[in-house]
Amino acid sequence: MSKLAATIERALRPLGTKARAVHEKAYLKSDLVHLGVTMPKLRAAVKSVGKGADRATVLSAVEALWPRGIFELRSASVELLVLAVNQLEAKDLKLIERLVRESKTWALVDALSTAVVSPLVEAHPALTKSLDRWATDDDFWLRRSALLALLVPMRKGGGDFERFGRYADAMLEEKEFFIRKAIGWILREVSRKRPELVVDWLAPRAHRASGLTLREATRHLTAKQQQVGKRGIPGP
Repeated sequence: MSKLAATIERALRPLGTKARAVHEKAYLKSDLVHLGVTMPKLRAAVKSVGKGADRATVLSAVEALWPRGIFELRSASVELLVLAVNQLEAKDLKLIERLVRESKTWALVDALSTAVVSPLVEAHPALTKSLDRWATDDDFWLRRSALLALLVPMRKGGGDFERFGRYADAMLEEKEFFIRKAIGWILREVSRKRPELVVDWLAPRAHRASGLTLREATRHLTAKQQQVGKRGIPGP
């Protein structure tokens, strides 16, 4: 095991509690071992030993920590990638794709998508071709990741809503909870700054969207906007 990986594991093991480990494992329906470490403590521990590590050191640690089958060590891997995201290269998306596929939980996929994939794609725009492929993959976690990788810049009022719209339109009738939730979540976040954009996109598609997606998407809209968005008809 890499020196950094070993240091992180030693730091994390004493921080957990059995009660939290049992609760979190059940909550996430996880097949992994859980140590019961809270995310604030985990992030602080990883940052204290991992901040400033170069790309090669980080990638070596991730490759050592991830296969251990321990949730907190996988979370630590994600946090290491977040710390080093500005050092990552386009070719590193291959590793990240593997991690997304192996995550099997929103508790890992969402952070990888928004805090690692998103800035990596922003730094290397050609990687949007990979997102296009992810958006049609058989693995719904990879499809969710393609959606969430577009969230951060759109939340700020920019981003590629056209690409998100294409992805979401193709997934809108899916039965998978985590896809329905992601589409609604992203639309809700976009609506904070650009509600009209969300209403205009949602109105002609409302009949195809799940109740979950509609509830999430329209949460921050006015009553009139909600009526238009959910039914595709003008309000009074």
